[in-house]
Amino acid sequence: MLHHLMKPIANAAPSRRSFLKLSAGAAGGLLIGLRLPGASGAAMAAEGELAQPFVHIRADNTVTVIVKHLDKGQGAATGLATLVADELDATHEQVRVEFAPADAERYKNLFFGVQGTGGSTAIANSFQQYRTAGATAKAMLVAAAAKAWGVPAAEIAVSKGELSHASGRKASFGEMAGLAAAESLPESPRLKTPEEWVFIGKSFPRLDTKMKTVGAPGVYGIDHKAENMLVAVVAHPPKFGAKPKTVDAAAAREVPGVVDVLTLPAGVAVLADKTWPAIRARELLEITWDETEAETRGSEEMLAELQAMAARPGLKAHVHGDAEAGLAGAATVIEAEYSFPFLAHAPMEPLDVTILFDGGTAEFWTGSQLQTVDQNVAAAVLGITPDKVAINTLWAGGSFGRRAQPDSHPIDEAAHIAKAWAGAGNTPRPIKVVWTREDDIKGGYYRPMVAHKVRAGIDAEGNITGWQHRVASKSILIGSPFEAFLVKDGVDETTAEGITDMTYAAGAIDVEVHNAQTAVPVLWWRSVGHTHTAYVVETMIDRLAKAAGKDPVAFREGLLKDDPRKLGVLRLAAEKAGWNDPLPEGRHRGVAVHKSFNTYVAEVAEISFRDDGTVKVEKVTCAVDCGVPVNPDNIRAQMEGGIGYGLGAILRNEITMTDGEVDQSNFDAYLPLRISDMPQIEVHVVPSTEAPTGAGEPGTPPIGPAVANAIAAAKGEWITALPLSKQGLA
Repeated sequence: MLHHLMKPIANAAPSRRSFLKLSAGAAGGLLIGLRLPGASGAAMAAEGELAQPFVHIRADNTVTVIVKHLDKGQGAATGLATLVADELDATHEQVRVEFAPADAERYKNLFFGVQGTGGSTAIANSFQQYRTAGATAKAMLVAAAAKAWGVPAAEIAVSKGELSHASGRKASFGEMAGLAAAESLPESPRLKTPEEWVFIGKSFPRLDTKMKTVGAPGVYGIDHKAENMLVAVVAHPPKFGAKPKTVDAAAAREVPGVVDVLTLPAGVAVLADKTWPAIRARELLEITWDETEAETRGSEEMLAELQAMAARPGLKAHVHGDAEAGLAGAATVIEAEYSFPFLAHAPMEPLDVTILFDGGTAEFWTGSQLQTVDQNVAAAVLGITPDKVAINTLWAGGSFGRRAQPDSHPIDEAAHIAKAWAGAGNTPRPIKVVWTREDDIKGGYYRPMVAHKVRAGIDAEGNITGWQHRVASKSILIGSPFEAFLVKDGVDETTAEGITDMTYAAGAIDVEVHNAQTAVPVLWWRSVGHTHTAYVVETMIDRLAKAAGKDPVAFREGLLKDDPRKLGVLRLAAEKAGWNDPLPEGRHRGVAVHKSFNTYVAEVAEISFRDDGTVKVEKVTCAVDCGVPVNPDNIRAQMEGGIGYGLGAILRNEITMTDGEVDQSNFDAYLPLRISDMPQIEVHVVPSTEAPTGAGEPGTPPIGPAVANAIAAAKGEWITALPLSKQGLA
């Protein structure tokens, strides 16, 4: 998600930027931070405006890496620490991580221009930045040791967190940190060559494993505690777009522990001294809702509208050649319609935000994914400037896009509650706003419902002559702060990504989109538009291969001559899966290959059918090319997680609505992937010297079409309406 924001400043690589140091004060130590382009280091020092650090070497010999990205389970914190540790020659045992404060000037995503995490960009935008920070710290430590020992810097060796000289002198980083803080900064610290890497491309164990395994307190926002804290839950309208009209809170106020009930612009909040009294009291609220602007249709009506849209011409998203002429001259034309439901993100940790507002300043504790947007939204609601809003980013128990809202609605909601509390003359108290699982599943911000209509033709030799593709969906970005960047002539780039940049040799292609209108809020979901476009494109390719009488892998190979990296992962996955080997009786294979977030992934799914006719995915063989594989173990984990997440969605996941109200409320109806559904997964990471790209999302798009193609290999028919449970297959 958010990967398109990289375009305005894609060339802003920090490889030659200089760094600033900060004295660690009485505690001792060395802090290294990035100097902003155009900023004067001397002037900043004189004014006390030094950049926040990326690396802190303390006197106790610990190395703390300041992480500018949210870690929501994807391993970003360990990834950034890997870069620093390798260049610094630190040991894994001495490395710690802390999340950076909200400060867009110092901690912006170099691809976005704002501080935020998404689009599988954490490593890609930080690769040079964090390596340079580590190399700078190392150079300063070496300079300090050389001066202290009276020897040339070139004679100082650094290894495993220790500085040494042939004379026998040795010092730990911590022992030398105080002296190093006084050293001048190297203009262009030397970075290691790939041959010198100790951790990059090899292994650096996760830094968050132990604390999560033992259930350390306060790791996640939902566990956050503060003295004198109140807990708030909010009654949201049952129909999206509705607002409170009348509220009778008499019964709710009688619940022991309830402190107040507040009416908000879009709901009613119950504040209590603990979570359960707040939830219990919320059930007793009597609210009538103004549904004047609410969505009152059901899923079937909404889908019918999308399908009607897809049947007629739309806004031009991408045109290359004359697709109509190509189709007219085709020997065979395949036409198909596809539909995809709303999908919830359903992270294990539902949304939560803790706020302390004293009337002039505000402080938040939450798993913030877009710190800059959160900061600005909070400031606007509270009537203060963004610099008066502090955000403490905490570890997040999953997101898949859910915590990166263009409207920052959880922050907005918490700010409205805190403002109302303060406005009533109450003493400032921390207020933790908690969403229950039911709030989460019913709360909207779904992957949009989508309809596709496709026509593709091939000539007598099996070459694609024309491809016409229409997509109808509510735009994620129209009406958001990102519209100015990512919507052009009414076309939201995320709606048709994966089609507009398709690299198959498709003759002529014409891609059109329609923007549906509904009050149901939608949001990016792990791999955004690729979640549905990859499914359509890759199953259509299999259909064309069958029509041409060609093997699905061989057919793709012929269409990918101009995309060597995609061709590479396709061949690797096919080889490792034994594509040309005979299958055991009752087994069937399907393949899909897709590029998303500049990462190439191919997957071969091997399936069987249970006695009740449902599909069992037995094995998935995955090949991934994400450039320099900074941490292969974590890349494998992300591919496995992405495959499991995508598999759960195609099997049974859907959000449906009746008369505007969401039918599902928990995991009994919004069915998660079962352990019995999880296949054996084999991941092969392509060695590469290309710039690193993302791993968090690209594993998800290919799994759906790979499974669908395997089903078609068995039954001769492709599934065009998800989830598979609609067809009795899951």
